[in-house]
Amino acid sequence: MNYNFEIRKANINDAEVIYNITKEAFKKYIKDAGIPVKIDALEETLEDVIRDISSKEVFIALSDGIPVGSIRVEIKDDQTAFIYRFGVLPQNQKNGIGSSLISFIDNYLISKNIKRVCLYTAAKHKDLICFYYKMGFYVDHTTKDKGYIRAFLVKEYE
Repeated sequence: MNYNFEIRKANINDAEVIYNITKEAFKKYIKDAGIPVKIDALEETLEDVIRDISSKEVFIALSDGIPVGSIRVEIKDDQTAFIYRFGVLPQNQKNGIGSSLISFIDNYLISKNIKRVCLYTAAKHKDLICFYYKMGFYVDHTTKDKGYIRAFLVKEYE
């Protein structure tokens, strides 16, 4: 079966669907990682998503025109970028959408002369840690600042 897959910059009209993707993806994330505390992604409001679309780089992935994933990136002044609120709907995970989003962001950031990209993920979430290693990230350090062990991952561009 062939699918039409697209990644594009999000606009304000995408805010509600990105809000919903984030909620669904992060509910699964906290369950799979065994996170015992509330996380910021689940406290986010629709207005927060609208603010991010207006002020940061937000992209949405569509499969046959249906939104299935999103990723947000903040570009810092020091040629570093930070990925956050990266998620794929649970029923669409493990079929290449996440890899496609990360590869898209890699190409986007390289075109902007960004030297490295960083993100946090649950250190105990084995599948995600393996995914990020496969995508070229490494663990720089860990922290318990949010009530669970988070790995700070880095990918450097040459």
